[in-house]
Amino acid sequence: MPKITFMGAGSTVFARNVIGDCMCTPSLRDSEIALYDIDGKRLEESRVILEAVNKNINDSRARIKTYLGEENRKEALRGADFVVNAIQVGGYEPCTVTDFEIPKKYGLRQTIGDTLGIGGIMRGLRTIPVMEAFARDMEEVCPGAFFLNYTNPMAILTGYLQRYTRIKTVGLCHSVQICSQTLLKGLGMEEKLEGRRELIAGINHMAWLLEITDKEGNDLYPEIRRRAAHKNDTEKHDDMVRYEYIRRLGYYCTESSEHNAEYNPLFIKADHPELIERYQIPLDEYPRRCVNQIAGWEAERDGILKNGEATHERSKEYASYIMDALLTGTPYKIGGNVINHGLIENLPEEACVEVPCLIDGNGIHPCYVGRLPVQLAGFNMTNINVQLMTIEAARTRKKEDIYRAAMLDPHTAGELSMDEIVAMCDELIEAHGEYMEMYH
Repeated sequence: MPKITFMGAGSTVFARNVIGDCMCTPSLRDSEIALYDIDGKRLEESRVILEAVNKNINDSRARIKTYLGEENRKEALRGADFVVNAIQVGGYEPCTVTDFEIPKKYGLRQTIGDTLGIGGIMRGLRTIPVMEAFARDMEEVCPGAFFLNYTNPMAILTGYLQRYTRIKTVGLCHSVQICSQTLLKGLGMEEKLEGRRELIAGINHMAWLLEITDKEGNDLYPEIRRRAAHKNDTEKHDDMVRYEYIRRLGYYCTESSEHNAEYNPLFIKADHPELIERYQIPLDEYPRRCVNQIAGWEAERDGILKNGEATHERSKEYASYIMDALLTGTPYKIGGNVINHGLIENLPEEACVEVPCLIDGNGIHPCYVGRLPVQLAGFNMTNINVQLMTIEAARTRKKEDIYRAAMLDPHTAGELSMDEIVAMCDELIEAHGEYMEMYH
């Protein structure tokens, strides 16, 4: 009977999806489920909802236990075969709000702020010490477990754990599975969905759709490029940044346009405010989503808790498929985040890259990709520079390394001077208080 530990189980909707997927999977239906969080109210809500799912779709075959607070963390992890991580250190308030409002005072605007930019740097630096503590506990009480990380900033967090701990870690994102489907539907090419083949590689949130063919093996990119250029020239829509990537770089990438608008200095520019309208860039999008998600979840929660009717159908999330492949030996392919080690030849060895990975009973096997087109590797490198420097700051715990990470960030450096960057970082570190007190 496998044991699955979910860290950050107060993320109820995501916990329901991942654990519900496990309850829909024959090899995982009888699992022991350990739910861990530091918020007792959210943890109890997750327990009630997952118990209802377990009863309604799984004949109550899974055994669900809750573990509250750091003092119970080791017991939650003890003997685990799989650990799913979905924590958000500092939450929407105060930390996410702080990550947006202080940079705004300096004239630095963001859209999502969870992967790169000053928001991604700060989120990574306050999250790494918590995840490192998880890893040290795992090394003691479940050293053979697989750590499936869903928390952002993906490349920073996963890269740190893979380099500086001994646990078996892979980073997982939602965007690889839906990349080509989103593109083809957006361009009115739905008839090409069935039987298509593709190759995606790069870094998290900026992995590239390098190849896409239809079921007969015909290259779809010529038609994709034609339609994307026409759509950007004639319509306003919510994927204009990525379509501009197709025009200027030749390729589409995995994560949304609102994310990619802030991964470079080309779209959000104080001296070119017209670009915001031209490319339909939603500034302050993540705080807005947080408010809406909280309200939407509260309404959904009340309905579920009132009548106990909770059901689930298996989603496309990778977690249950990975666990099943590792347990049964049935091969499965994912897009996973792993240390490069030559998988992509023209990116640094120590970078955390997103590449195809094969899963079977012997583990997770990243696939060799080769060289990316030079322009794509170049765009990735501007992000990798920040990721590696942020990891170094987390290792040294030195403020000057935090400054350096921010100075390397393309959007931050494109807007602010060195003195402004240092002042902004100092203000953010102070505002985050205990979450950043280890940095000096």
